Amino acid sequence: MKTICLYFEIHQIIHLRRYRFFDIGTDHYYYDDYENERSISEIAHRSYMPALETLHQMIKENGKFFKVAFSLSGVGIESLEQYAPEVLEKLQEMSETGCVEFLAEPYSHGLSSLGNEQCFKSEVKRQCKKIQEYFNQTPKVLRNSSLIYSDEIGLMTSKMRFKGMLTEGAKHVLGWKSPHYLYHCVLAPSLKLLLRDVTLSDDISLRFNNSDWEGYPLFADNYMDRIASLPDDQQIIGIFMNLSALGMEQPLSSNILEFFKALPACAKSRNISFSTPTEICMKMKSVGPLNVPDTLSWMDEERDVSTWLGNPMQREAFNKLYSIADRVRIVNDPRINQDWDYLQASNNFSAMTTKSSSVGINRGIYSSPFDAFTNYMNILGDFINRVNSRYPEEIDNDELNGLLTTIHNQGKEIEMKEKEMEILLAKSEKLELEVDKLRAKLDEKSIASTSATSRKKTTVSKSKTSK
Repeated sequence: MKTICLYFEIHQIIHLRRYRFFDIGTDHYYYDDYENERSISEIAHRSYMPALETLHQMIKENGKFFKVAFSLSGVGIESLEQYAPEVLEKLQEMSETGCVEFLAEPYSHGLSSLGNEQCFKSEVKRQCKKIQEYFNQTPKVLRNSSLIYSDEIGLMTSKMRFKGMLTEGAKHVLGWKSPHYLYHCVLAPSLKLLLRDVTLSDDISLRFNNSDWEGYPLFADNYMDRIASLPDDQQIIGIFMNLSALGMEQPLSSNILEFFKALPACAKSRNISFSTPTEICMKMKSVGPLNVPDTLSWMDEERDVSTWLGNPMQREAFNKLYSIADRVRIVNDPRINQDWDYLQASNNFSAMTTKSSSVGINRGIYSSPFDAFTNYMNILGDFINRVNSRYPEEIDNDELNGLLTTIHNQGKEIEMKEKEMEILLAKSEKLELEVDKLRAKLDEKSIASTSATSRKKTTVSKSKTSK
C-alpha cells in the first residue's frame, strides 16, 4: 500500500540591520527589529495561520487517516513566541490530535553540521528540548537545515540515537534508484533515510500557480493519479516543502488550500494512506544503503551546498564564524549564545551567493553579494571581539582543548549522575508501590481479623443469652 509522508518546514529569517565598520566596538545590537516583526507578522497572516487552520480541519474531517509532520527551528520558535504566538497555539492544538509529528533540526537552522560536530549536536539537543516543552513530543527523526546530508552527517545523527533522517532524493545521488523506498545510512545502518520526491514536491511548492507550466492547472485527483500509477513496490512518497509555500510562494488566490483539502479523499479512493516519518521508519524495512560521500541539500539545480559555500566570500565568513565555536561554548553567555544562533542561520550565507538561481535570492537590504559579505563581516568582527574579551585569543589551543576536555568530562559525569538518579527514583517508586501493596494486605487482614473477632463475640453473646 502506498503511503504519503507530508512534511512542512517552519523557520523565520532574522534580519540583520545595516552595520558599519565604525559601529564595531561601540554597538553590539545587530538586528532590524522593525523588519523582523513585519515579516513574521505578514507570513503568519498570509500563510501560517490559514494553512494550519486548513490542515487542522483536514485532520478533524479524516480522523486518524490524514497525518502530517512539521519541523520548527529554535530561532523560528523564538520569533513566533515574540510576534505570532497564535501560530504556536494552533500547532499545540494540532499536536493533541495525535496525527502530527514534530521533527528535530539544528536550533539555528544553520550549517553547524558542516562546521563543528559538537555545535551541531548541541543545537539539535536544544531544539528537541524546545519541542518537548511546547508539544510534549521527543523527536525521533531529524531533518537537517535545507535537508543537508552526507554519510558523515548520517553517522553523527545515528550517534544521537535518532531512528531516521529526511534528505533530498537527488538524481545525481540516486542514479537509477527511486526515491520511493526507505534506505539507510551507509556508515550507520540503523539510521533510516526518507527521501523527498523532488518533482511531486516542487509541483506544489514552486509551480502550482505558474500558468506557463505544462502541468497547470494542477488538480488533486490528477496529482493522486500520478502517485497511484507508480510501480506497486514503490510505496513511500515523500512530499516535503516550506509551510510558507502555502500562501507566500503560492498565493491563497491560487486555490492552493482547496487543492490540499481535496487530497485525503482522492488518496483514500485510490487506497493511498498518509504516514508520519517515525511510522515509516518503524514499520518499513530499508531496501539498502544510500551512498552519499559528498554533501547534498534541496537547494538549486545542483542539490549541494554551493548556495551557502560556493564562493570565497562565503567560505571565509563560514570559516571565521566556526573558528570561535569552541570559545562560544566555553563562554556560555546568554546574550552571546543568542547572537551565535542568529549569526549561524543559513540565510546569512545565501545572501552572499553569486550563483544564478531559478528560485531567486531575497537579499533584503543588500544590493549585492559583496554588500552582504561586508555587512556580515562587520557584525562578525564585533561579535568575535566580544567573545575574545571573555576568553582571550592569546590562550593557546592546547589550553583551550584542555578546558573543552574538562567540560566534556564534567558533562558526561553529570549525565551519569542523572541516569543514576533516574534509576534510584524508579527503584524508590517501585518500593513505594510494594509498601502500599503490603499495607493494603495488612489492612485487609486487620479488617478480616476484626470482623472475625466481632462475629465470635456476637456468637458467644447469643449463646449466653439463650442459656
